[in-house]
This record gives sequence, C-alpha cells and structure tokens, in this order.
Amino acid sequence: MAAARGSASTNQPARKGASAPSDAVAKSAARLDTGHLDDVVTHLSAHSSIWAATSASARAVLLDRLIHDTMTAASGWLSDACKAKGLHPNSPEAGEELFAGIGTLVRIARLLRDSITDIEQFGRPRYPGPVLAHDDRLAVTVFPVSTYDRILFAKTTAEVWMQPGVTREEIDSRQAWAYRDPQRAKGVSLVLAAGNVASLGPRDVLHKLFVEGKVVVLKSNPVNAYLIPHWTRALRCLIDAGVLRIVDGGADVGEYLTRHPDVDEIHITGSDKTYDAIVFGAGADGVRRKAANDPIVTKPVTAELGNVSPVIVVPGNWSNSDLVYQAEHVATMLANNAGFNCLSARVIITMAGWRQRETFFSALAEALSRVPTRRAYYPGALQRRETFISEHPDPVEIGRASDDTAPWTLIRDVDAGNPDDICFNVEAFCGLFAETALAQDSIPSFIDAAVEFCNNTLWGTLSATVIVDPHTRQDPAVAAAVRRCVANLNYGGIGLNIWHGLVFALGTTTWGAYPGHPATDIQSGSGVVGNAYMFAQPQKSVVTAPFRSRPKPPWFATNQSQLAVMKRLLAFEAKPSLARLPGILRAALKQ
Repeated sequence: MAAARGSASTNQPARKGASAPSDAVAKSAARLDTGHLDDVVTHLSAHSSIWAATSASARAVLLDRLIHDTMTAASGWLSDACKAKGLHPNSPEAGEELFAGIGTLVRIARLLRDSITDIEQFGRPRYPGPVLAHDDRLAVTVFPVSTYDRILFAKTTAEVWMQPGVTREEIDSRQAWAYRDPQRAKGVSLVLAAGNVASLGPRDVLHKLFVEGKVVVLKSNPVNAYLIPHWTRALRCLIDAGVLRIVDGGADVGEYLTRHPDVDEIHITGSDKTYDAIVFGAGADGVRRKAANDPIVTKPVTAELGNVSPVIVVPGNWSNSDLVYQAEHVATMLANNAGFNCLSARVIITMAGWRQRETFFSALAEALSRVPTRRAYYPGALQRRETFISEHPDPVEIGRASDDTAPWTLIRDVDAGNPDDICFNVEAFCGLFAETALAQDSIPSFIDAAVEFCNNTLWGTLSATVIVDPHTRQDPAVAAAVRRCVANLNYGGIGLNIWHGLVFALGTTTWGAYPGHPATDIQSGSGVVGNAYMFAQPQKSVVTAPFRSRPKPPWFATNQSQLAVMKRLLAFEAKPSLARLPGILRAALKQ
C-alpha cells in the first residue's frame, strides 16, 4: 500500500511515552488538574477487578439500563448535534444524525446484551450461521439474525471472514475470550473519541467494556465535547458502576493520560498522525523514531484511522432507473455527515470504455444537486478542500457555497498511472471525492485491475464498495471475477452492492482495518470494534445486498422520509417487536 497520507480526522494529537515523563509533559502537567486525572485512573484501576468478577447476567442488566437511558437522552442529544452541524432538527438530514449518532449505539448495546445473555446460558454468543468456506478462509454468516432483519433488510446478508488457518473449532472455542479468563483480560483502557460521529466514542466504550473486559476512561474530542452531558446521561449506569469515567480537554489532557502508568492500553479513532504522535512522539524526534522503528510506547494501541475509500463501479447495461438509483447511492456515500466520515467514498473507479460512464456521472451530479450542501463544521475542512483543488483546478462543483459551506466537489479523470496523486494518498475528509478510469478490454480484467489498484495504489485498508448489476453477473467469467474481488480486496469492511458504511452500522460485523499493518506504516489502524459475536481472529466483514432495494433505503441522502423512518427505526432497535414493523415500512414507502 502507498505510504504517503494525510488525514484530517484528527483527535488533537496526544503523544504517549513510557513511564518517565518528558520535560514537555511535566510543564503541561503543571497547567493541568492532574490530581483529578490521577483520581479518575486510580478509581477505574480499583474497579477493574470488580468488573472482571461481574457476572454476564449483571452486565446484560447494565446494557438494558443503558438502552433505556440513551433513549431518554436522545431528544436533547439530537438537538445539540444538529445545532453544531448546521442541520434543522426536523429536516430529512436530521434522520442521518439520529441513527448514525444515536441509533447505532442503541443497536450495538442490544446486540451485546443478547450475546452476553447467550454467554450466561451457553458459554458463548450464538451466531446465526452457517459457516462457509472461501478457499483458504472460513466465513461466519452474521446477518440476518432474525425475521425482523429479513423484513427490514430484504435479501441482505453479512459474513465475518476469519484469518487464514482459523479452524471451524477455533471459531467457537476462541469466542468471547475475555469471559473465559476475565481476571487476565482486566485493565484500564483509554478511549480517545472521534470528533465527527457522535456514537463512536460510546460505541468504543461498549466494545472495551463488554467485548474486551476493560474499564474505560473516555476522553472527548474538542470538536464534539458538547456531547458530554448527553453521553453522561446515556452511559450513567456505567459511571455509577465505577467502570467508566468521561473527561474533556485538549491535547495536553490526552497526552497526560496516554503516559499514565496505570493506563494499560489505548484506543484511538482519528488520524494516523495522532497514532504516530502517540507511539513515536511528535516533531523531528518522532519522525526519527518512526524511521528507526523505535517507539516510545510499550502499551498496546488499537486504532481506527480512516481510509481513501474506493467504490468500484462494474460496467453494465443499466436502465435509466438503475442509473438514478446508483447515482443516489454513491452521492449518499459522500454526502453523509457532510463528508466527515472515515468511510466516505473518496475514489470512484470506473472502466474507461463503459458506454454509460458519462451518463452515470451526469446522474450523480443531478443527485448531488438535490442534496443541500452542509456546514463544514470539522476544523480545517475548507483549507483541505483548497489543497485538493490547487492540484486539480478544474473540479465539478455542485450546490451552494458560503463562508462556512462548500459545494459538493468531484475531481474527474484522475490519472490512475500516477500513484502519487493527492486523491489516491490523502483522505480529503470533506465533501470531495474523485474518479479514475481503468483502461481494460473486458469486464473481468477490469475487476481484477480494480482490485490491484485498490490494494497497491490507494491509501488505507478500512472499507470499500463494489457495485455490479445482476445481469452482468450472469456471465460466469464476471461472476468468478466478482468472487475474486471480494476475496482479494485487502479491506476490513466490504460492501457488495451496498455502501460499506453498513459494515459499521450492523454491529454483528467487525469494523476496523485489514489486519497486518506494522506500527511504522499503520494506515487505517489495527484491531476491530463492533464484533458483537466476539470473534477472536477476524480478517474482514462483507455485506451483500441486491443491486437495487425497494423501497429506497431510508439512509439515502435523497430520501425525504429519512427522519420519519429513522425515528421509528430507533424505537425498534431499542425494543424490537412485530408491532413496530408496519410503521417503519409505511414511513419508508413515503419517498
């Protein structure tokens, strides 16, 4: 993979050393209320053994309480998030914020509760199965879980692929490892929260507590520290149990905590630059240490660090409605959260000879023209956009611009033969993406070339999407190429005919970089979150859906019923019932 990269999804770099603090840390500590921070860590450390001894049934009760409290906090939480991001709380776009920011937390809490209940009764979480063989790897079917899933996500499936060599017996025997020897798993985890999606920090907390068995200090990101009162209300049961503390502050707070001798491990959602500053240190000394693979950190660091996410568009003979649908699909991959996602679409890969290529991009521009431009709330976004435009001064710009709003921006025809292009090596982290075309003489050869391009040119290994219509897949050579594509893409999350963002949202899937990055080239990170079935050695997750879903998915940015559907879906996730389904379906049909 390409090594050069600059992401903007930073968590205000927080360096981390071993036991002896540097002069810089000592000076910083003099300005901090270090006594409070010490008390936080000491309190959690004292409760780590208590948490390890807490029964599975007691943990499940906490998750039930958390779901209730999150639902109680949801209204105020959504209101403040919309205000910070420039959204009207009754607009369709507020539905996106409601579910991504709150609904996915409720969903993962419910899934973990169900898994923990299984652990109490059966010794491990029960997954729906079956277990499938994909050449040298086994894959566990983890979705649909229920009849409800089959109704709400018709013909959609998800698999967690294991690393090569993992046997069928090992899949089960290594599940829920933290529950097999909880005293050994215990410890204090520092979670450095992301500043873009409201649910990320709390979701990471649940993973560390309920999957890995750690107690947690959650440090907010300054960008969304306004959420702390809502997080505190939603996670009150964990705070009252003594297993969670939430702190705010800037880089100096993060630096102090990462260096704290009683913090056993660190989890980051942010930038590779943040990771490098923590592991190797900042400035010239950090650069030297990284080059020499001489880290100053010894404790484990897991991380989810972003990606230049590709969308491979396999050419076909699409109808006008197909073109419109997939244009709205791809537009959503950029417009969601104003493009401030680690999983936003960044490079669309097409076949140069596809006769509908220009028609598709015209439809994409039309779809984006129907999506209101959004406040560039994340620091530095407008400057980052200008950096891309300085290298590609003739982009396609769509929508209104203002002092704090930029048009949706598409950079066309980026030269695939130039691996050093900024579009391939830098995560834009704003409402901008690019397109590149590969010159191949057949669809199977295009698919193979696209996989090679993704694996060897694009920066990062977090997530990717492949779009291919069913008629084209009827060709056995194309079908075989699609199977190779899914198997050979070195990404932790893959969507086949569905935005890879669903890999994050489902929760039964794993979310994180493709494994194997060394600390000196960390790219999209290490470790996974989500993982409600608590698998020990996952490699990647794959979600597969129909080429077109009916009705149009509520999360499409062009769906005017998004808020109404998401309100009903949130209530359903908190307490699934057959009685709630008709209301969701009726709302979804109102486009």
